[in-house]
Amino acid sequence: MQWTDDGIIIGTRRHGETSLIVELMTAGHGRHLGLVRGGRSRRQQPVLQPGNSVTATWRARLDEHLGNYTIEPIAQRAARLMESPAGLYGIQLLGALVRLLPERDPHLEVHAALAAIVDWLDDPLMGGALIVRFELRMLEELGFGLDLDACAATGGTDDLVFVSPKSGRAVSRTAGAPWEDRMLPLPAFLRAAPGPAPPAADLIDAFRLTGYFLDRHVFEPRGLKPPDARTRLIALVERSVAAGAHASPL
Repeated sequence: MQWTDDGIIIGTRRHGETSLIVELMTAGHGRHLGLVRGGRSRRQQPVLQPGNSVTATWRARLDEHLGNYTIEPIAQRAARLMESPAGLYGIQLLGALVRLLPERDPHLEVHAALAAIVDWLDDPLMGGALIVRFELRMLEELGFGLDLDACAATGGTDDLVFVSPKSGRAVSRTAGAPWEDRMLPLPAFLRAAPGPAPPAADLIDAFRLTGYFLDRHVFEPRGLKPPDARTRLIALVERSVAAGAHASPL
């Protein structure tokens, strides 16, 4: 068995004294692990870091085996990401989210979204906004997508400012007003095309929104706790609110 594919490293762990098991999110083969012999060498270690984009060739005698990777770098951004708390927490969080998917199950759009995010992770506002959009994508991939396109009560598409915690559907300001204290805020940037980073306060509301549905549909049913990296990244954004940080353009 053999294939070659592009991927993003989302994690590694030691194997023996000299090798690494490398976990990739690949374009055509999903989340896939493989052994890199000698992966802890000085030559290979800088390449085999979470956040780097690589071309990987996987070989194994049988499809169900762990198999071996031969890996060549495409983009080495890990050193820059790990110099920033936002970059470090961001790649850790993305890895935890991708691990919610079954191993070796192709998710081409997830790989594409991941590739679009990783260069922005060291910016807590821009990276955070892209991660929230990624969390919405993950909810959809897992079968729990939110409907943010029209009001659940009226069918209208204007002034959508709430999300129903029961249905996961958007609700307009007028229709949701009587139950405002029970609704989740819907930040406007989640309904717009990706662009400038949103205000930090809107980003916190967005994390609260996606976190509610991730807890309800994914983490709690699986007996999981939300990733620590998520909590730490949100704390960075909250400090940006306190500091009055301004958005940086995409």
